[in-house]
Amino acid sequence: MRRQSLPRPYVLASLLTLVLTLVATGIGLFVPGFYRDAPVLLPQIYGQDLFTLTVAVPALAVALVYATRGSLNAYVVWLGVTGYLLYTYASYAFMTAFNELYLVYTTLLWLTLFTFVGGMIRLDADALKRSVGETSVRPYVGFQLLLAVLVGVLWFSEILPAILAGTTPPSIEEAGLPVSVIYSLDLGIIVPAFVLSAYWLWNDRAWGYAFTGVLLAKIVTLGGAVLAMAFYMIRDGEAVPYPQIIIFGGLTALGLWLMVRFLLAIDSGAEVTAAASSSTAVDDTEV
Repeated sequence: MRRQSLPRPYVLASLLTLVLTLVATGIGLFVPGFYRDAPVLLPQIYGQDLFTLTVAVPALAVALVYATRGSLNAYVVWLGVTGYLLYTYASYAFMTAFNELYLVYTTLLWLTLFTFVGGMIRLDADALKRSVGETSVRPYVGFQLLLAVLVGVLWFSEILPAILAGTTPPSIEEAGLPVSVIYSLDLGIIVPAFVLSAYWLWNDRAWGYAFTGVLLAKIVTLGGAVLAMAFYMIRDGEAVPYPQIIIFGGLTALGLWLMVRFLLAIDSGAEVTAAASSSTAVDDTEV
């Protein structure tokens, strides 16, 4: 298989993303009183910043280094963490109260969107499928469907009663928001992505493998961020049901195990190739 590293525009975009993310999380965490959001939202924002700074930034930096050297494993992780940052700064750009970092949030939004979309287009899904080999897909299909159901039930249990009663969900009302961007992102993008990924994977389609690897990395980072939010909420004296912590912790741990299992299944010699060169790569391996 022909070796090909990340194109320079995506490398530069990721490097700029790392710098701006360090700026955003550093100021958010260490400048007292910087955020102007409702008190109920502050622990969640601080938890997100803490996880992003201590886990997501190092993970993206390491994955970027190895992805530029042609590692397919690192490429998948790089895309997954970029997806996490895209989700994070989409929520900051649309939901966080206006502050001096607003233009940083919007810049991170388009940088991560550009990198994620371009990176997915260049990912050779057929090569990834061949690299994973005969690994059983049932655990990945079941996990993604489970997450889709749990997230759907969680949000519909808040949304549907409010719609039927003609009121606003308490979480939106307490935060003083017109609508929850998290509802919109999860129900409009994340849940359908899990269902589609599981369907494609079950039907042995190459893009099912690609979406599964990327979504696993994304859900592990997002799950870690949720646990960091719970830590800040408990520290500030807010009531956090322990069953929720156990469930989120268990799902994050299970997702991490599945992600590691998926990455280990990729042949150690697999390399990143552009989707446009798929047929060439197949011919080279057959010769």
